[in-house]
Amino acid sequence: MNWERSLKLVQVHCQGEIGKVIVDGAPEIPGRTMLDKMNHINSVDDSLRRFVTFEPRAAVHMSTNLLVAPTRPDADAGFIVLQADRAHPMSGSNCICVVTALLESGRVPMTEPETRVRLDTPAGLITVRARCQDGRCLSVSLDNVPSFVEALDRPVGTARWGTIKVDVAFGGVYYAIVDVDQTGLTIAPGQARELAEAGIALKELLAESVRVQHPTLQGVDEIAYVMFRSQEPDGAVRTCTTLKPGRVDRSPCGTGSSANLATLHARGLVTVGDSRRSRSIIGGEFLVEAVGETTVGDRKAVLPRVTGQGYVYGREELRMDASDPFPAGFALSDSWGPQVHLLG
Repeated sequence: MNWERSLKLVQVHCQGEIGKVIVDGAPEIPGRTMLDKMNHINSVDDSLRRFVTFEPRAAVHMSTNLLVAPTRPDADAGFIVLQADRAHPMSGSNCICVVTALLESGRVPMTEPETRVRLDTPAGLITVRARCQDGRCLSVSLDNVPSFVEALDRPVGTARWGTIKVDVAFGGVYYAIVDVDQTGLTIAPGQARELAEAGIALKELLAESVRVQHPTLQGVDEIAYVMFRSQEPDGAVRTCTTLKPGRVDRSPCGTGSSANLATLHARGLVTVGDSRRSRSIIGGEFLVEAVGETTVGDRKAVLPRVTGQGYVYGREELRMDASDPFPAGFALSDSWGPQVHLLG
C-alpha cells in the first residue's frame, strides 16, 4: 500500500466539540498573511478543506484545523479553521483543541505549571495561557480578538415567528444572537434538530437583509453563525450555535460567547473585570471574562478571555490517493440534514 502522500492528524475535542488538528502532510497554502491564506482557501482552492471536512473522511459534527507555519515573527504557530461550508478566521473551541494538540504532541514545548502560546490566525494574534501538569494540558485561557457590536435588538420579520429581535456582533467571526424564547424552543439536547434547522433558516433570511464587513479584515463579510441564548437560574448563559448545513455546536462556543460578551458590554451589563459562564446544550462550560476595552475602526470593543479544556483522544492518518473516487468528498441529507444543498 502506497502511503507516500498522507495527512497526519491529532484527534481532539473541546467539551464534546470535535476539532481535529492536521499536524503534518498538508500542502503549502499561498498567502503573505494568515488572512490571505484563508481567503485563498475560500476563493481559489478549497480542495484540502473538502477532503478533510466531508464524507467519507469526516462527518457533519466536527471541524478540522489546519496547522500552518506562522506568518508573523511574534507567533509560535498558526492555524485556520476548516468547516464544511468554508474556512473561518477564528473559533474558541478549535483554538483550545489546537493548543492542546500542540502541547501534548510536543510540537510546542510544554512548561509546567503554565505555558504561553501565541497563535497566528486570520482574525489576528491570539495569546494563550495553558495550565499544564504531568504532560497534560488541563485548561486553556485564550485572549480573543477585540469583540464588538454591529446592531442590538434589530427587528427581523419572519414567516414562522413574526418579528423577532436579533443582536449582531463580532467575536472572531460574525454572529446573529437570538434569545431562544422568541422561537418557542429551548436549548436542550432533545431539540437539537429543531434548533439547527431554525438557525440555518434565520441565517438564510439574515443574509438577504443584514450586511456586515469587518473594519480591518478583508473577506470577513458575512454572518457566519446564528447563536441562540437563554439565561440560566445560576446566572450562566446557555448557548447554542448553529452551523451549516444544520447542526449545533457541542461546546459553549468561544467566539460566540465573546460576541455575546460584546452585547452585554454594549448594554452596560458587563464592565472590565466581570465574567460570565457560558454553558452548552450538553452542559459543558467556558468562563468568559472582560479583560479590557479598545476600539476597532469606529466600534467600541471589549477584550474577551475564554477559558476551557480540550481532550486528545487519538491519532489519525488520512491517505491521499489519486485513484480515490471522492477526493472532494460528499454529504448526504440522511445525516447532514435537509439543508445540505447550502454547502458549496
